[in-house]
Amino acid sequence: MKRTAIVIVLLVSLFALFSCANMTGTQQRTLSGAAIGAGGGAILGTIVGGAPLAGAAVGAAVGGLAGYITGESHEGYYRRR
Repeated sequence: MKRTAIVIVLLVSLFALFSCANMTGTQQRTLSGAAIGAGGGAILGTIVGGAPLAGAAVGAAVGGLAGYITGESHEGYYRRR
């Protein structure tokens, strides 16, 4: 079980790294935030004793939203300059 989880995390991480080639800054930040949030949520869900999948889902949603908001604020900043 642990080995399968490690392989899945590595594959998702590699996919996230290589899939950002033709994305805007906002899209890259949203994807990165979701990936980091999913990892953090899964770890936190495991530590707390809850369900790691639920933690990953909540973490991905929160991280994706945070990434989108920061991406939009950065792109708005660079458009005004």
